[in-house]
Parts: sequence; C-alpha cells; structure tokens
Amino acid sequence: MATHTARLRSPGDVGLAVQQARLARGLTQTELAAELDVPQSTISEIESGKATIYLRRLLSIARATGLEFTATWKTDDAPRG
Repeated sequence: MATHTARLRSPGDVGLAVQQARLARGLTQTELAAELDVPQSTISEIESGKATIYLRRLLSIARATGLEFTATWKTDDAPRG
C-alpha cells in the first residue's frame, strides 16, 4: 500500500486530492456524496477545483500566516484485473 501526499495551495489542489483519495477508496462521486449527505454535484464541483469563498479565504489565511495544508491518502498499488 502506497501513501500519497499533496500540498494544497489552490482549490484545484484540493479538488485533485479529494478525487485521488476517493478513487483510492474505490468510491464513485455518488457514493461519496451519499456518505456525506450532500448532492453529487457538490463532489463534482470540489473535484473540478471550483473555489468557494470559504476555501479562498482559508487559503489566503494560510498564505498570509505561512500555514501549509497537506492531504495524505493511501492507495492499493496492487495490479487490478
């Protein structure tokens, strides 16, 4: 099992990390949305890097204070087939 880490500096970084972590768990957007009780479109927007005012503010605060966000997830690198 491999561990992946990504620095989160933009909404696109967050979206890609969410997508990769979701795929590593073998979930569809619909399944993750159901687990979180949000519409599937919310997951799609996050994964596409759509910036919300809250995310933009959080990232601006991080830049201004030197705070760094990272995401870490594990994947099963065994061949599928």
